[in-house]
Amino acid sequence: MDGMIFAAGLGSRLRPLTDRVPKALVSVGGVAMLERTARRLVGAGVDRLVVNVHPFADDVIAFLAAHDDFGVDVRVSREEPSPLETGGGLLAARARFRGDRPIVLHNVDVYTDLPIASLVAALARKRALAAIAVKARPSSRRLLFDARGLVGRVDEGKGVRLVVRPPEGEVVERPFSGVHVADPRLLSLFTECGAFSILDTYLRLAAAGERIVPVATDAFEWIDIGRPADLERAEVHATRVRGGRVE
Repeated sequence: MDGMIFAAGLGSRLRPLTDRVPKALVSVGGVAMLERTARRLVGAGVDRLVVNVHPFADDVIAFLAAHDDFGVDVRVSREEPSPLETGGGLLAARARFRGDRPIVLHNVDVYTDLPIASLVAALARKRALAAIAVKARPSSRRLLFDARGLVGRVDEGKGVRLVVRPPEGEVVERPFSGVHVADPRLLSLFTECGAFSILDTYLRLAAAGERIVPVATDAFEWIDIGRPADLERAEVHATRVRGGRVE
């Protein structure tokens, strides 16, 4: 498969740590998040890996080289003059994908053991455009799903509740986990430009009839390390797991 690690974020919530190191190279349990994520993707079957970069770009590129690109074909996508978010980042890197196989997409600041294979399987089984990991947890931002798949979103902080098509059956609300697998057709379906979230694209395509299906990962560990308290929580978990020789 192809894969992409979104590693171009500024990591503003982790300052002052990210004033001297990119978020991608922040360590949890002595292992940089970029390495953790790359090894997860390679272990799931990714043999071409795209990494987008912005702050400390040369440091990230040097880190990849120092680790022999984790044994796969690595392509770097530089984002200038500013990060393009997940949708814009994928669009800007479009030419670096082979275009004929599933694409595993993973935020670099997500510490998790959720099974990527389950997303790949759901993509094929449900003949979907994308399969996205969700987890029941407290969050002010949630996606809405019905029997067919993605149908809308909620952002309580902005007072937004958006439904993009008539729901089919019961609607459930689940936060997105920052890990998803997309059919390569997605690369030809962008109409957005500039910096934008991939969720904007998914919602537009869901309104047009494409299936974007959820995959529940409630049984697995998931921590967004974007804040110091959550980074510390991930560190505690990684230490415990390493002590139990699971890692």
